[in-house]
Amino acid sequence: MQKREGGCLCGAVRYRVAGTPLASIICHCNTCRRASSAPTVAWVTVRRGQFAILSGSPCAFESSPGVTRRFCGICGSALTYENAQSPTTIDVTTLSLDDPNSFPPSEEVWLDHKVAWQITDASLGQYPTGSSSEFPAK
Repeated sequence: MQKREGGCLCGAVRYRVAGTPLASIICHCNTCRRASSAPTVAWVTVRRGQFAILSGSPCAFESSPGVTRRFCGICGSALTYENAQSPTTIDVTTLSLDDPNSFPPSEEVWLDHKVAWQITDASLGQYPTGSSSEFPAK
């Protein structure tokens, strides 16, 4: 079984993802942009049983009803996204992985929210709102 580790910028929080993700996306939605202060956020979606915190205790913030985002309370690095409508999965920020190239994205979602100057990748699936998959979009 493939295992990948990751963590926050300062190293206070470390985690492991075991197995192959269910999805890998780039999200342009308003809340992801605001939560990260960036034009997009790349996410890998895994089953909750595939994700484990190895060290540290991330802080939690309810960014919208039923949505919890976790981050390092020391350095502020965004780590996960949990949606009550999808209780069996968790989204992990791709760029918090030690090797973010392990799971390249296959689609871009919420393009209707994209900032005008952000360049998209036409080789990826393009979706005006949610994802093509069965998993709830951000």
